[in-house]
Amino acid sequence: MKLEDAVTSARAFAAPYRVTKGRQFRLDDIDPDDTGNLPGEDKPAAQEALVSGVAALAELQERLYADNRWSLLLIFQALDAAGKDSAIKHVMSGVNPQGCRVTSFKAPSSEELDHDYLWRSVKELPERGQIGIFNRSYYEELIVVRVHPGLLERQRIPGSLVHKRIWKERAEDIRQFERYLAHNGVIVRKFYLSISRKEQRRRFLERLDKPDKHWKFSPNDLREREYWKDYMRAYEDAIRRTASRHAPWYVVPADHKWFTRLVVAAAIIETLDSLDLRYPPLDNGLKREIERARRELQTKK
Repeated sequence: MKLEDAVTSARAFAAPYRVTKGRQFRLDDIDPDDTGNLPGEDKPAAQEALVSGVAALAELQERLYADNRWSLLLIFQALDAAGKDSAIKHVMSGVNPQGCRVTSFKAPSSEELDHDYLWRSVKELPERGQIGIFNRSYYEELIVVRVHPGLLERQRIPGSLVHKRIWKERAEDIRQFERYLAHNGVIVRKFYLSISRKEQRRRFLERLDKPDKHWKFSPNDLREREYWKDYMRAYEDAIRRTASRHAPWYVVPADHKWFTRLVVAAAIIETLDSLDLRYPPLDNGLKREIERARRELQTKK
């Protein structure tokens, strides 16, 4: 598939899941079991489409690296077992590792807790020409910390700053932070992989039934399922408050991993193509050097 055709297909494929105006957004608007217009049983066609998408993404990533003006930050958020790791692995499989870096954010360290919550993310922002991937991110401050407000105590924030408006204030701060990044050539795209409670249960059982997946299981996974409704409310509110044209959310159906990967790839392809990426022009001096080198290589063995 030609790059132009891949881009055209990507635009149409990603559009239904893009959220730029959050005020009217509801998580129920997106069905986690959705596969667009693609039949779920036609996995070979889906795999072929992903291969084409990965090839297009590799070409655009090379242009991003050569152009060296923009950088791309991809943020992945989801509940456990939604498929963040596999989506990143499969979609970015064709990207040059020199131009891409994945950062996985775990529970904050003691050093990180001595700083503001954005500090550890700012350190990992991609440089120009690079793609940075955040596997979880500063959005945990609007999700996990909101569901478990006791975590605020570990942050040692002055008591007068911990009040009922804190989540609204944090959302406003994040929105302004992403606007600042956009003004400096850091393109932000955010993905929430929306998995159903039923499918999460099935994947947890699979982890328990297959020995080669035991390492993925944590007793905490089951404890967090008890907070399902709280997480849904927190994610919905975070998306509503921080979706924007310069940093949209993609709420991606995640019950079918093959479809999740196609939507993520389409969104990234569409984004990179919109930047009008170009290879740097050659000055006359370098052109003459190239011609001299060509003649020398052609005439000498």
